[in-house]
Amino acid sequence: MTLIRSTVVLLLSLLAATPLAAQDRRVPQSAAELRLSYAPIVQRVQPAVVNVYAAKVVQNRNPFLDDPIFRRFFGLQGGPQEQMQRSLGSGVMIDSSGLVVTNVHVIEGADEVKVSLSDKREFEAEIVLKDSRTDLAVLKLKGTKEQFPTLELANSDDLLVGDVVLAIGNPFGVGQTVTHGIVSALARTQVGITDYQFFIQTDAAINPGNSGGALVDMTGRLAGINTAIYSKSGGSQGIGFAIPANMVRVVVASAKSGGKAVKRPWLGARLQAVTPEIAESLGLRSPTGALVASVVANSPAAKAGIKSSDLIVSIDGQTVDDPNAFDYRFATRPLGGTAQIEVQRGGKPVKVAVALETAPDTGRNEMVINGRSPFQGAKVANISPAVADELHLDADTEGVVILEPGDGTTAANVGFQKGDVIMAVNNQKIAKTTDLDKASREQARLWRITVLRGGQQINVTLGG
Repeated sequence: MTLIRSTVVLLLSLLAATPLAAQDRRVPQSAAELRLSYAPIVQRVQPAVVNVYAAKVVQNRNPFLDDPIFRRFFGLQGGPQEQMQRSLGSGVMIDSSGLVVTNVHVIEGADEVKVSLSDKREFEAEIVLKDSRTDLAVLKLKGTKEQFPTLELANSDDLLVGDVVLAIGNPFGVGQTVTHGIVSALARTQVGITDYQFFIQTDAAINPGNSGGALVDMTGRLAGINTAIYSKSGGSQGIGFAIPANMVRVVVASAKSGGKAVKRPWLGARLQAVTPEIAESLGLRSPTGALVASVVANSPAAKAGIKSSDLIVSIDGQTVDDPNAFDYRFATRPLGGTAQIEVQRGGKPVKVAVALETAPDTGRNEMVINGRSPFQGAKVANISPAVADELHLDADTEGVVILEPGDGTTAANVGFQKGDVIMAVNNQKIAKTTDLDKASREQARLWRITVLRGGQQINVTLGG
């Protein structure tokens, strides 16, 4: 009896010492197990993934052509040479009427956009909406009334690190390709690609040409739009980023409603990250949350009772790790209701209900400056709360902001950038777009300009 007991104890100890992986390893037990495949999912979703081709005409001018001797010697003409630039990406059909979502950087500046389906048919497409803040664009196929296969949007908040995903697109223009991997990380907020920093990271192979393509979960739904890779070689190194489907849903809803811009909730407060020093001063165990730096008067935040120095820790029960995480969570809330925001105030939790409404955009008065001046060709606007929110400006900023310097314009060549605030021109205060338009029409040998860029005031002098 003692021998049997000892043998049992020895066997149990050997089993306990055997690695779990070794116990689970086995050869396939049937032909059916050998045929396990992602093919059923791919066959179902692949028809909804498309290729996107964009083309634009650019003017190339050889500086030597300005020399008449050079032109005469080589028999060349002095005019600029036109060249067609083409870009290639992917897209996803999200509405059976022919709506396609892709990345803005795939179709930016395009004079012509075409969409090729998985069955090789090709359609011209018009750009319905571009949202540079998320790098998402919505296209509409022209000249067709048929019903197209689509992908259903998943709830990207349900994803977990380790979930298996498929990436479908057209890498390097070789044709539609499927790769697989796992969700490597969620809520990546330090990527630096778009305004809304909240990406799904995956090790599924993503390469140039995959931009705008589908990241699909194991239910065959769209988990995200592949948008960027981290690479030192230009090819996949196992670090790819996708825009979550919940953000895609917001942009698509705006496109379907006929809007030319995406409407999002406005908080009306400036947030800052919590540094280790701030965390220590607040008595926090770790530097997490979004600290309220300032609150705009009469904004939803002000009306809800949010105050400067409040620390936002959650929204609708979802933890907020930093300002980027809050911006994403808040931006994906539907307009019209309220969001329950929890803040830490004086070390105590306080819950407030913030109305989900858009920022006022009255008095924007956009215009393109045509006067012969350093601003020629720039699109400018007055700084309304909506403009300030869009360009991350303080709500009390005074001046006229540059929305787009324009391609190849005088403003772009001088060096003006999107978000530059023009405060004064030749000692004249610029309070509204009409002031800048008037100043740009005056004759001047020198232009003395005061610009606010990134919170820093710059004084520049340019020749007339």
